[in-house]
Amino acid sequence: MSLRPPVSEHDHAAGPADAPLTLVEYGDYQCPHCAAADPVVRAVQKAFGKELRFVFRNFPLAEMHPAAEPAAEFAEGAAVQGKFWEAHDAIFAYSRRHGPESLGADAFASLAASLQLDAQKLEVAVAGHHYLERIKNDFNGGIRSGVNGTPTFFINGQRFDGAPSVESLAEALRDALPG
Repeated sequence: MSLRPPVSEHDHAAGPADAPLTLVEYGDYQCPHCAAADPVVRAVQKAFGKELRFVFRNFPLAEMHPAAEPAAEFAEGAAVQGKFWEAHDAIFAYSRRHGPESLGADAFASLAASLQLDAQKLEVAVAGHHYLERIKNDFNGGIRSGVNGTPTFFINGQRFDGAPSVESLAEALRDALPG
């Protein structure tokens, strides 16, 4: 399966826009497999440096993970305050430390404080579901791309079906390098 829609300026991306490799993850902040994959992604980012652009798209599996959508809204609210990646990393780190079931209002308040976010502004936005449309757009793009679980990765627009380990992702990325 291929990625639909393709990566655009509307995505949360880390790394150069003109990098020869683009790794896209559809993820759920309450998914224990996504939390486990986060350090793998960071290791791959470090290994590939400027050759890799990493994009994260929200795919909250709300029926299984009731805090996934509020966590995505928290991250989107942090993005408006210029701290998407800090929030993204902090949510997964919190989940790994305390367990994915620990995500909720208290966790978000603690994370907001540690990230020096405007907590009141963030709380109003999350409670009002100001970012829900963006999250649903990510989710619907995942459905169109054949995503049915998390994490799901795409390398240069093509679905990666291997295990999300540093070795397997790095190998697939090396194979996808142009030339």
